[in-house]
Amino acid sequence: MKQEDKPKEEERQRVGKQLSFALYGATSRIIRRHRPLLEPLGLTYPQFLVMVSLYESTPPRTVGEIGAELGMDNGTLTPLLKRLVSAGLVTRERDAKDERRVLINLTPNGESMREAVLSIPSKIESACKLSNRDLADLRDTLNELAQSPRLEKDNENN
Repeated sequence: MKQEDKPKEEERQRVGKQLSFALYGATSRIIRRHRPLLEPLGLTYPQFLVMVSLYESTPPRTVGEIGAELGMDNGTLTPLLKRLVSAGLVTRERDAKDERRVLINLTPNGESMREAVLSIPSKIESACKLSNRDLADLRDTLNELAQSPRLEKDNENN
């Protein structure tokens, strides 16, 4: 890359040019776009993610499996799951084979929402007005970024 093609340091530090700002803005808008679709179902965005995770796998799943897939720690996931239990959408039970594990399963009420919940991603993708290829490329790039070991807290100075 030629020197004149490289962005100047002060230009990259401007808030509108920062990667973090672009990611934050896009995330906020995507989550806001979900709200009117989730409100009739009584779900928050994080609860929606858990439900999609359960629909796309064979329940029961452990809390740890769901947390690993969604990038949520137990401190975030446990109260969220308790609210889903209170709403009658999932069950939480200790694994009879290993009491340290908590199994999450869909209730009939949770199962009855499957079609409505799983229809939401395509509505969001349509609202983005990107081609299927651009959506796939964006998703793959963001997944690579999210899984990059360079972003781990232990690697702050790298």
